[in-house]
Amino acid sequence: MAESASLTFPKRERIVSKKLIEQLFSKGSCQSTSAFPLRAVYMEQKRGGEPLQVLISVSKRHFKHAVDRNRAKRQIREAYRHHRQLLAGCIPEDKALAIAFIWLSDDHCDSRRVEKSVVKLLGKVAESL
Repeated sequence: MAESASLTFPKRERIVSKKLIEQLFSKGSCQSTSAFPLRAVYMEQKRGGEPLQVLISVSKRHFKHAVDRNRAKRQIREAYRHHRQLLAGCIPEDKALAIAFIWLSDDHCDSRRVEKSVVKLLGKVAESL
């Protein structure tokens, strides 16, 4: 049962603060890396709550229909949920990490490709910490 609890994606791990989103995308305060079809924008901050928070964004420019955007977000969420432990041990005790996953492609990708991209991005972020 403990394993299933670690595979959840609770709301407290999601970035919902407009202030934090603005900080994440302001010039100079964040770093970015890409693994097609995704880009990860991330920044370290002082720990105030959760050590790791995530934002998932799929633009209407890429997928006009909400059902297509939701599918892409679900694929990213699932891949992140299964592989977030790649970052768990890399974050210092006094720091927190905010990551935004941004969809870059105009086409659908299968879940395996999205998962490979998420794993690659998490690995790159872990190396930079």
